[in-house]
Amino acid sequence: MIRLAALAGGLAGGVALSQFPEFSQQYLQRLGGQVDALAAVTANFDASAAKAGVTREAALGSMQGNDFLGFHQTDMRATFSRFDRLSSDLKMLREAGPVERVFLPQRFDDAELLSATWGDFQPAVPATTAGLTTGAVGFALGWAAVGGLLSLVARPFRRRAY
Repeated sequence: MIRLAALAGGLAGGVALSQFPEFSQQYLQRLGGQVDALAAVTANFDASAAKAGVTREAALGSMQGNDFLGFHQTDMRATFSRFDRLSSDLKMLREAGPVERVFLPQRFDDAELLSATWGDFQPAVPATTAGLTTGAVGFALGWAAVGGLLSLVARPFRRRAY
């Protein structure tokens, strides 16, 4: 019974993890689109600041005097911060291979992008080396997790050999 359950856990883990390379590829595409859009906003703001003869920080600092400007300053600071964070994530994920991305979960931390990617994600047959590799790793992890857990649970009920 434990072996059968461990096999089922292994299969579930294998199927689930084999989808990660495709999911990470779709996330990477969305991430690239977000970085491109944020780069355009950043470039436009910086160009406007340059035309006025000020730095970005000085332009942001001048955005005060009424509620609208204060809110817009806060929004622009958040935009620049998100642009920097997502650009860093994109660079790191592009440098990593599909299997290496499994070890970079901290680079998949944008809730908006994760939600959008998951909402459109369609599982695919893992026909790539990365899909087969992560599927095999998922199988081993699932087998070990379910088998180990069930062995621990069953341990008190085993007969002892004398």
